[in-house]
Amino acid sequence: MERKKLVRSRKDKYLGGVCGGIAEYLNTDPTLIRLLFVLFAIFGGPGILLYLILWIALPEESAAA
Repeated sequence: MERKKLVRSRKDKYLGGVCGGIAEYLNTDPTLIRLLFVLFAIFGGPGILLYLILWIALPEESAAA
Protein backbone atom coordinates (compact mmCIF):
# COMPACT_ATOMS: atom_id res chain seq x y z
CA MET A 1 0.00 0.00 0.00
CA GLU A 2 1.42 3.36 -1.05
CA ARG A 3 1.51 6.02 1.64
CA LYS A 4 0.15 9.45 0.69
CA LYS A 5 2.54 12.38 0.92
CA LEU A 6 1.64 16.02 1.37
CA VAL A 7 3.18 17.85 -1.60
CA ARG A 8 2.44 20.93 -3.68
CA SER A 9 0.33 20.07 -6.70
CA ARG A 10 1.72 20.56 -10.22
CA LYS A 11 -1.57 20.13 -12.04
CA ASP A 12 -4.03 21.95 -9.74
CA LYS A 13 -2.38 25.22 -8.87
CA TYR A 14 -3.07 28.92 -9.16
CA LEU A 15 -0.14 30.32 -7.23
CA GLY A 16 2.10 27.77 -5.58
CA GLY A 17 0.08 24.56 -5.63
CA VAL A 18 -0.32 24.47 -1.84
CA CYS A 19 -4.12 24.35 -1.79
CA GLY A 20 -4.25 21.83 -4.63
CA GLY A 21 -1.77 19.61 -2.81
CA ILE A 22 -3.66 19.80 0.48
CA ALA A 23 -6.92 19.02 -1.33
CA GLU A 24 -5.38 15.97 -3.00
CA TYR A 25 -3.99 14.79 0.34
CA LEU A 26 -7.38 15.22 2.08
CA ASN A 27 -9.31 13.97 -0.97
CA THR A 28 -11.49 17.07 -1.11
CA ASP A 29 -12.28 19.97 -3.44
CA PRO A 30 -9.37 22.42 -3.85
CA THR A 31 -11.82 25.33 -4.03
CA LEU A 32 -12.86 24.60 -0.44
CA ILE A 33 -9.25 24.70 0.74
CA ARG A 34 -8.64 27.96 -1.15
CA LEU A 35 -11.76 29.48 0.40
CA LEU A 36 -10.56 28.52 3.89
CA PHE A 37 -7.18 30.18 3.30
CA VAL A 38 -8.90 33.36 2.06
CA LEU A 39 -11.26 33.41 5.05
CA PHE A 40 -8.33 32.97 7.45
CA ALA A 41 -6.52 35.86 5.77
CA ILE A 42 -9.55 38.18 5.74
CA PHE A 43 -10.55 37.61 9.35
CA GLY A 44 -7.14 38.23 10.86
CA GLY A 45 -6.00 34.65 10.90
CA PRO A 46 -2.69 33.28 9.72
CA GLY A 47 -3.89 32.51 6.16
CA ILE A 48 -1.26 34.36 4.16
CA LEU A 49 1.62 33.53 6.48
CA LEU A 50 0.61 29.87 6.68
CA TYR A 51 0.36 29.67 2.88
CA LEU A 52 3.83 31.17 2.44
CA ILE A 53 5.34 28.80 5.00
CA LEU A 54 3.73 25.79 3.33
CA TRP A 55 4.85 27.01 -0.10
CA ILE A 56 8.45 27.04 1.12
CA ALA A 57 8.27 23.87 3.22
CA LEU A 58 6.31 21.48 0.98
CA PRO A 59 8.14 19.79 -1.85
CA GLU A 60 6.62 20.00 -5.32
CA GLU A 61 4.90 16.89 -6.65
CA SER A 62 7.32 14.83 -8.72
CA ALA A 63 6.80 14.71 -12.47
CA ALA A 64 6.35 10.91 -12.39
CA ALA A 65 3.36 11.11 -10.01
